[in-house]
Amino acid sequence: MQTYSMLSHGDCVLVAVSGGVDSLVLAWLLQMWLKKAPISYTLRFVHIDMGFRGQGSGGVNPVEGIREQLCRLGIPLVVEPAEAQAMAGVSVSTRLPGTVSLAPSKDEERPERSCFLCARQRRHQLFDLAREYGCNKIAFGHHKDDLIETLFLNMFYSGNLSTMMPRQDIFAGRLALIRPLAYVEKHEVQEIAVTLGLEPVANLCPLAGNTRRDHLRKVLHTLYQQDPGIKASIFASMGNVRKGYLL
Repeated sequence: MQTYSMLSHGDCVLVAVSGGVDSLVLAWLLQMWLKKAPISYTLRFVHIDMGFRGQGSGGVNPVEGIREQLCRLGIPLVVEPAEAQAMAGVSVSTRLPGTVSLAPSKDEERPERSCFLCARQRRHQLFDLAREYGCNKIAFGHHKDDLIETLFLNMFYSGNLSTMMPRQDIFAGRLALIRPLAYVEKHEVQEIAVTLGLEPVANLCPLAGNTRRDHLRKVLHTLYQQDPGIKASIFASMGNVRKGYLL
């Protein structure tokens, strides 16, 4: 937070809560820090409901699982329905109360394409909500492992050297994206969650678990097991770029 000046006095921060353990821990962290920080800022905790439910009228509603856990921590949650464009990568055959059935998408052989479209639209909706709520920052729960995975995804599939930044100023500085967990490893986030009694809410998206990121994560995990020092070296390399030795 200090290195990247993530929080300043008077900030209004929109906290993006997906329901994964990372965003739940982030919500707790920023709420806890608010009580002890030498500055004052306000928080808006928001979940974008993509509408995925279990089959049948008695299907699981992941939103309630998120709300209940945050309520136990004294954190209020605002739930916003996803805009229609956010479903652009997935063909929805029916949308009934409590149920979303998914027909095969034209991108079913390229799940990463659907995920990209969905994530992009969700991100744009968060930008709109930040403006509506008067927030000058959006906080995401991305951690060290996410940044490393993004580096390799961009190299393997986009042909560039880049990753998610701990802080990124956009729209001529009117909005900043911050990632307070950028230096924290996934296993540390999980340990915090266990201490707090937080559990990830199931992602009911039909493409969950079958993306390039999921496959890459398994490959990197194998490398980390063979040499635990690799992760720290990769992470350090993102801040030690020798441009004179690149094309």
